[in-house]
Amino acid sequence: MSARGRRHVEAFLEMASAERGAAKNTLAAYERDLDDYVSFLAGRGVEPLTASVDDVRAHLAALAAEGFAASSAARKLSAIRQLHKFLYADAIRKDDPTSALDGPRRGRPLPKTMSVEELERLIAAAADPGPEPTPRAKLAAARMVCLLELAYGAGLRVSELVALPRSAARSDAAVVAIKGKGGRERLVPLTPVAKQAMSAYLAALKEMGRAADGPWLFPAGGESGHLTRQVFARELKAAAARAGLSPDKVSPHVLRHAFASHLVQNGADLRAVQQMLGHADIATTQIYTHVLDERARAMVRDLHPLGDAAPR
Repeated sequence: MSARGRRHVEAFLEMASAERGAAKNTLAAYERDLDDYVSFLAGRGVEPLTASVDDVRAHLAALAAEGFAASSAARKLSAIRQLHKFLYADAIRKDDPTSALDGPRRGRPLPKTMSVEELERLIAAAADPGPEPTPRAKLAAARMVCLLELAYGAGLRVSELVALPRSAARSDAAVVAIKGKGGRERLVPLTPVAKQAMSAYLAALKEMGRAADGPWLFPAGGESGHLTRQVFARELKAAAARAGLSPDKVSPHVLRHAFASHLVQNGADLRAVQQMLGHADIATTQIYTHVLDERARAMVRDLHPLGDAAPR
């Protein structure tokens, strides 16, 4: 990789952090993708200031030859586009070689979700502490139910969920303040069931002698001081197996998808769902309109006077 090419990448990352407030994980992904791009260009004897559209196409072709999926290649191309737009906007380069470039075609998959009946089975399995419930087993069950009710009832990202402050469980709290991607803050309503689950969990925590005040709702002994995403995901899959559900089809993100899909299916305004999910762009939320399409087809089939007429 050329030193000049690396400097351009670093300048772009500084801009994305300072001006856009890009999250740490987003910056890390940009850096990986752009380092790969600049290294590829160096192998062709060029760098970002001299790269042509043919160089970018050659990089995409190399990614395809290495077996990258269209979705991965599209993500990498997005980072490359943003780098070149930055160089053009700051007059570092006089043109943008990616401006007329088509990205890899990819179908947008519908989000995986769960039915209400499956969620009820999952919560029931999580709430069962076993045939001989010890205080520790009761605490583990209460914590999992609390996590499920918050994940499904508030649509939180897993990173937001495990790092909830203890203040979220205040008895007078009707909403919880969440700091999401890019440092954006939002208020998420708490359902009565979620509040009950938090109260039961705190009572179980107290029974175990762990009710000392601390900053986290889900304290743990690791470096972060709170439950990790990996532990929650592992315990969630174990609960899914006990509920007779395929563990491969149940994840923290699926719970978030279920929250959004069920709200839209029951008539929630898409803008309101966008705000609760913390999406910066309504286009991201619009993927959940697939449930509206399904409902519309069902309405025509079940309610239209000719919906079940035999073909003529």
